Amino acid sequence: MAEFNNVSIAKAASVLFEGNITSRSIEFEDGSRKTLGIMLAGEYELNTVHTQIMDIQRGELELLLPAQEWVTYTGPATFEVPANSKFKLKVHTLVDYCCSFIKIR
Repeated sequence: MAEFNNVSIAKAASVLFEGNITSRSIEFEDGSRKTLGIMLAGEYELNTVHTQIMDIQRGELELLLPAQEWVTYTGPATFEVPANSKFKLKVHTLVDYCCSFIKIR
C-alpha cells in the first residue's frame, strides 16, 4: 500500500536516541495504529509492548531478536518483532520504515 487514507496523524514526532530515530503516529478509523519514521545509521536497543510488523521501505539494517542470530534486511523488506520483547538494530544506511502494531485481543 503506497498511501493511507482517512487517518489521523500526530503533529508531534516521537524522537528517540537524540533524534537518530523519529516517527509520527497514524491512527486509522478502526482504531489501529502505525508509525512512519526514519532511522539514521547507528546501533539501538528497543522494546515492544505489542507485536510489531516493520516494513522497511528503503535502507539496510541488521536485526537481533531474543535467542536468535543477526539477520540483515534491505528495503523493501518486512519483519516481525514479538510482543513484550527487546531487540537490537544495527542500522547501516538511512532507513525509511512503517511500523504496524498488532494488539492481542
